[in-house]
Amino acid sequence: MEYAMLGMIFLAGIILIVKGGDWFVDAASWIAEVSGIPKLIVGATIVSLATTLPELLVSVMAATQGKVDMAVGNAVGSVTANLGLIMAVSIICMPVKIYRGDYLLKSVLMLAASAVLVWGCRGGVGLALSLPLLGIFAVFTYENIRGANRAMRCGGDLGPLRERPRKRAVFFQCIKFSLGAAAVVLGADLLVDSASALARLAGVSERIIGVTIVAVGTSLPELVTTVTAIVKKQSALSVGNILGANILDLTMILPLSALISGQTLPVSAASARIDLPACLLVGAIAVIPAMLTARFRRWQGLALLAVYGGYVFLTCSA
Repeated sequence: MEYAMLGMIFLAGIILIVKGGDWFVDAASWIAEVSGIPKLIVGATIVSLATTLPELLVSVMAATQGKVDMAVGNAVGSVTANLGLIMAVSIICMPVKIYRGDYLLKSVLMLAASAVLVWGCRGGVGLALSLPLLGIFAVFTYENIRGANRAMRCGGDLGPLRERPRKRAVFFQCIKFSLGAAAVVLGADLLVDSASALARLAGVSERIIGVTIVAVGTSLPELVTTVTAIVKKQSALSVGNILGANILDLTMILPLSALISGQTLPVSAASARIDLPACLLVGAIAVIPAMLTARFRRWQGLALLAVYGGYVFLTCSA
């Protein structure tokens, strides 16, 4: 009976995430078009912040409950899943040429945050490690605000607007955006809770739950947003969302979790040895070739899937 109930909750979570993601991307694309803000920036700010809420809520709640392995594993594991699984799907389905300037800083910031964690993880996530991470977050936020202002002054993606959108249309899209975001967050919460409960019944450890089931579960908003963006041919929105969500995962969630819990979050030996290096490796595969050649290529997506598959296998067998 317990397994059946958890299965129903799991299914309800998937339905909410899929439908909410569809509304969410539609509204985000509309916001980009009427405001003149490039879709890359919308994806890296509005969309990524909203789709990162599940990771934030799960990590903060886990930290306050003393489940530090799940708090750290969820944030880092979500980045690895975003790149090794979700961005891989996006690149395989839509290998595209890019304007290097749009992606360079975000790519550097993401890799820098991963490197900071790999370098400083032995002392746990405390004040000394939180300060450089928050500094990266501040640079990311400032650059996005500056980029949005510059784009709006220049007319954005579509040039100056010929007419202002009607208030009714603005209200409708805001409601659609809010409902979509709420459905995605609620669906992810239901899915993670039910999947975690099923895993515990099977006797799986907290760290493995954090870096696999919980990480993938809280990354489902990014997955649904990416798949929906692929269907709607919005590749910039998809990649921008993934890069922005990863930077937020690494530079906002972990420092906030440590601050709210009131203590340094210890990083387990297994996380320091496997999870953090894997996060840095998939990040390098995802962005460095693209920054050198100004193009995302299918082989990158295939390589990311292979590395992620190996990482999951290593994690579950460790």
